[in-house]
Amino acid sequence: MADNVGNKGAKIFSEEVPFANNGDFHVKGAANLDWGMKDRLSRIFNPNTGKTVMLAFDHGYFMGPTSGLERLDLLIPKLADYADCLMGTRGAIRSSIPATYNKAVALRASSGSSILENDLSHESMVVDIEDAIKMNASAMAIQTFIGADGQKETIEAVNKAVNLGSRYSIPTMGVVAVGKEMERTTQFFLLATRMLAEFGVQIVKTYYCDDFEKVASACPVPLVVAGGKKIHEKDALTLAYRSIQGGAAGVDMGRNIFQSEHPKEMIQAVRKVVHEGYTDLEAYDFFLDRSNVSTEV
Repeated sequence: MADNVGNKGAKIFSEEVPFANNGDFHVKGAANLDWGMKDRLSRIFNPNTGKTVMLAFDHGYFMGPTSGLERLDLLIPKLADYADCLMGTRGAIRSSIPATYNKAVALRASSGSSILENDLSHESMVVDIEDAIKMNASAMAIQTFIGADGQKETIEAVNKAVNLGSRYSIPTMGVVAVGKEMERTTQFFLLATRMLAEFGVQIVKTYYCDDFEKVASACPVPLVVAGGKKIHEKDALTLAYRSIQGGAAGVDMGRNIFQSEHPKEMIQAVRKVVHEGYTDLEAYDFFLDRSNVSTEV
């Protein structure tokens, strides 16, 4: 059995060398997957750019009503046109999101505790695969804690999702969760993202970190970077720009869009970075220009 005694630290990541097994498919690491899996991945990742703008509004499953998400039925219709993929719970999507949008759905399929318990590390897969199929989910999102309390349960949950998803051609998105005792270091994200990819997930959602290029290079499936807590719009666009430049295949932003005073303009600016090659400064100028002429929230 392999162990970590005497292991040498990884050094050669060849960040400048493109992934070698894409074939003619636009999603990293998916060249050998079946047609149905590729079809769903192509709904998430734009075939023209190979990238995605995800709009996350799954916060209510542990936080309840969140600032900006008090009325999903009023907010999401204003933003959905500019997102490639909507990330939410089955309850929120079924009750508040029109099926006519025909958008990719990253279905939040794991759950555990509420914010009252202040410990989200013991999540399990709570959505049946049959329900994911009925919702025509493009991916199932499973939160996974690596190197923290709850690691065993969440690793089992993500592997369960991979097994079921492989049976029915539904991708699994492993969501890297940072435990209270963990630090957001390059070494941690190298470990966590690679573990999830080796478990078989087709997408990894993670955080941006120092030396992100190494993390992206060492992970054989696409990385989507989480927006995290609300920061200034300029800083959020810099996060998006650095993520894409560092090798991410997209961003999954929630609070940095729906808690902006101008969420519609903000998601358009993020889209400029992800799909149109705008720099963060160009995208921020776009945001300022659009928000000055539009008062719609």
